[in-house]
Amino acid sequence: MTGIPERIKGCIFNLDGVIVDTARYHYISWRRLANQLGFDFSEEQHQQLRGLSRMASLEKILEWGDMYMTEAEKLHWSDVKNNWYVELISNLKPGDVLPGALLFLRQVREAGMKIALASASRSARQVLITTKLETYFDAIIDGHSTRKAIPDPECFILAALAIGFQPYECIVFEDAALGVLAGLAGGFHVVGIGNPDYLPKAHLVIPGFENLSFPGMLANFSEASLTHS
Repeated sequence: MTGIPERIKGCIFNLDGVIVDTARYHYISWRRLANQLGFDFSEEQHQQLRGLSRMASLEKILEWGDMYMTEAEKLHWSDVKNNWYVELISNLKPGDVLPGALLFLRQVREAGMKIALASASRSARQVLITTKLETYFDAIIDGHSTRKAIPDPECFILAALAIGFQPYECIVFEDAALGVLAGLAGGFHVVGIGNPDYLPKAHLVIPGFENLSFPGMLANFSEASLTHS
């Protein structure tokens, strides 16, 4: 293969919406919090939280409810929400992995690539354990590992360092527009997961991993990158 794929040595995956669909559990938990505070918000509004840290998500929700909280109250309620979320995801099973994701991870591994996870979630490792995916990752960067939220590229840079490569040697897989921007800011090659209309900056956008092979994606990625630049 020629072009960019020759330089690729590692793949960095976000978790929510990329490998496992835990977004519905976040929505249930955040909505429960909002309801306890006396207001509500829609699933469409919740889409705006994609890629945000827990505290940034809470601040956005408080904005929707026109509410003010002290920092201590924010910490309390973010912990309450997280406890609800952890309880919900404790029942996750391997069958909750998104279609095609497991086979794709296997193909990445068979291609000799290193694999890292980069997630803002502090529960990322638990999700990997309950879905039996932990062994596929050479490094896990989660909300306990980072101090800066996307679109800062810190999480991806830490993930690349953890598997021993430079950003230009890695592909980032992201489903959030802010995550795509973070990957680009860090100097990574970026594959968006989802609707191209929402991820226009990504080098390549795919609907998901179902019926997608890693070698086939690399070929498409090389072509897309050449036309994207």
